[in-house]
Amino acid sequence: MTPTDRALGAFYGLALGDALGMPTQSFSRGEILTRFGHITTLENAPADQPIAPGMVAGSITDDTEQAILVGHLLVEGNASIDPNQLARRLITWESGMQAKGSQDLLGPSTKRAIDMILAGHSPEQSGRYGTTNGAAMRITPVGIAIDIAQPERFINTVVQACQVTHNTSLGIASAAAVAAVVSSGINGKKLEHALNAGTEMAFIAEHHGHWVAGGRMGPRIRWARQASSECNPDNLGDLLYDVIGTSVASQESVVTAFALAQRVASAELSSFDALCMAASLGGDTDTIAAILGAMLGACGGLELWPAALIEQIIEVNSLQLEPLVRDLLTLRHT
Repeated sequence: MTPTDRALGAFYGLALGDALGMPTQSFSRGEILTRFGHITTLENAPADQPIAPGMVAGSITDDTEQAILVGHLLVEGNASIDPNQLARRLITWESGMQAKGSQDLLGPSTKRAIDMILAGHSPEQSGRYGTTNGAAMRITPVGIAIDIAQPERFINTVVQACQVTHNTSLGIASAAAVAAVVSSGINGKKLEHALNAGTEMAFIAEHHGHWVAGGRMGPRIRWARQASSECNPDNLGDLLYDVIGTSVASQESVVTAFALAQRVASAELSSFDALCMAASLGGDTDTIAAILGAMLGACGGLELWPAALIEQIIEVNSLQLEPLVRDLLTLRHT
């Protein structure tokens, strides 16, 4: 399997997880069960979906769109991201979404940061309150473009991608953990090895950004992976939803993605079944499934994902990621 296969697996895995979770995002676990049963394929969003009302099956959301945005910035900046430029692009992106009447806008941490930028604050200050999963959900291009075997370059680029919106120990650690799994996967590492690299990177990256109170990413990921491995299959959903959590907080949604990835590494779940479970959990389902899809796809390649569903996502969203992935991989070797 080539690095291109793995990189496409990561980016299209992100898009697939995002689209699977699109109709269920922000619903409770019980409400999803009542409305959809267990998610097994791409579904239309109901008219009363709070964030994506009436969106057609296969539609992507902000998770994929902002990852593409970051990817283009990396290419334009020759593997460097200008925080001010990222802020401007996010502002433009939200304006376009509002013009279309979409409710899928900037998340709470990113919105607060952009408001601070518009008020004249520096990027270093604007992201000092960002602890949610917004940086982690769009970090996949950094994992594709930057080799974890170059740790200083890797960390610096992750920080650049986080600084304007999530310049905190939690925001940076969560994004770095996800990017480390993706980058390790691109290097051909098995999923278990990649998850170990992501866990270790969370401990390293937490020393960057503004310290904020909260359960640390590294210890929570390590604990959740072990708890997931030991959990009875019948109780796994309860562990993820009730104990780890599925909110927009990094310590919940990102950690839940790692816990589900561990089940795949232990051969307890297939990759696609894990994405479907993430989309069925309740809470921030699209982001959990998107992050999970990126990590699994980087380690397993594009062949992990049902070709018909990938084609549906490409058609619905007029999505062509191959040129961007090619450019990101070129950066990896410069």
